[in-house]
Amino acid sequence: MSTAARPLAVLLIAATLLLVAMPARAVSLLRDADIEYALGELAAPVLRAAGLSPSQVQVLVVHDSSLNAFIADTQHIFIHSGLIMKLDSAAALQAVIAHEAAHITNGHITRRLGNMRSARTASALGMLLAAATGAATGNGDAMAGVLLGTQSAAMRNFLAHTRAEESSADLTSIRTLIRAGIDPQGALDVQELFRGQEALSSSRQDPYMLTHPLTRDRLRALKGLVAAAGDKARDDPEADYWFARTRAKLSAFLRAPNWTLRRLDRAPSRDIALMSEAVARHRQSDLTRALKSIDGAIALRPRDPFLHDLKGQILLESRKAGPAVQVYDQARRLAPRNAQILGGLGRAQLAAGQYSAALRTLEEARGRDWRDSRVLRDLAVAYAKTGNPGMASEATAQRYALEGRPKDAGIHAKRALGLLPRGSAPWRRAQDVLDAAERAAKAR
Repeated sequence: MSTAARPLAVLLIAATLLLVAMPARAVSLLRDADIEYALGELAAPVLRAAGLSPSQVQVLVVHDSSLNAFIADTQHIFIHSGLIMKLDSAAALQAVIAHEAAHITNGHITRRLGNMRSARTASALGMLLAAATGAATGNGDAMAGVLLGTQSAAMRNFLAHTRAEESSADLTSIRTLIRAGIDPQGALDVQELFRGQEALSSSRQDPYMLTHPLTRDRLRALKGLVAAAGDKARDDPEADYWFARTRAKLSAFLRAPNWTLRRLDRAPSRDIALMSEAVARHRQSDLTRALKSIDGAIALRPRDPFLHDLKGQILLESRKAGPAVQVYDQARRLAPRNAQILGGLGRAQLAAGQYSAALRTLEEARGRDWRDSRVLRDLAVAYAKTGNPGMASEATAQRYALEGRPKDAGIHAKRALGLLPRGSAPWRRAQDVLDAAERAAKAR
């Protein structure tokens, strides 16, 4: 097995094992280049102050209206969309990131991974990690989502932190915020959201309370830490901007379009208002006004790749593939290393019948993020259209494996093995998928 293939095999084996038991519910991740960039900008000073690399820890959004944030490994921080939209400041969101980063730096998740004994819990974690790195549904109405099946009780037990761990993370996170020059008052603002939750039955509590137990003593200690820190924070207009833009875009995609349109005058800047209006008009199938709005935003920020990316999405989902290719190509020139923008361009090229160009673009996208199942889906189509059924089957096998569908993954992996040159890199990837699928079948 090659060095490049080894991480994939480990991930797929863990992901497919979840299928031993029926998932209790499905959750989805929201994948959006703009939002993930913004969260990266907000997280970067926090992660650096925590001694972590911003290039190694990614903040992802879970499509869930409840208030929660968690980690499941040392490379991802998950935040519910409901919590982001409920927070009032960049500092509060950065406090959430600092707290979850503290669980990483304090070794809480590492110890839990080392101590896992339950196969069901381990498999649920594996599916979470697989889903965190791919996207499945391609739902144009609410950004791209990825189905995330979990055993809810097993995952809750795995993710639940002890009160000692929470106190430790509180202390570490406040120190991190101070080192980063971020107002630690944001940490108190977050906890204020959960006051009174402990009086509710567990079925009525937000998930954050079930995984992050809050006590009066903890809250009192947290207030003491913030008071002792004094006023050492500095204003950060850039962080404020990216927080406002993240929240506005999430809201525009997840709330009713009319709700968004009625509140455009509350946007903190004109470009954010126009971006929100473009999303709302697009969701109302009003292409003319959607394009007018996004073009207005682009006029204010002409070198912003993510506004071009949004315009490309609007055009593509309005069945204007040719113009979408041109706009996505501009987005790529502005952000040539962004895998999601590359994926959007490749998708538009496919729709425009530019199959060879799409194949090149999508291969580049996979090279930058081999775990995005939307790219794998489109790549399979591009290979089929250009007469390479073996590579089409290999990409499809990978996609089904990342989506937690081992039976389908195994079928396509076997087909790929019969069509690809034995021992080649794609052949070995297909063999890894088949091995994982067979392990999952035996586990069932």
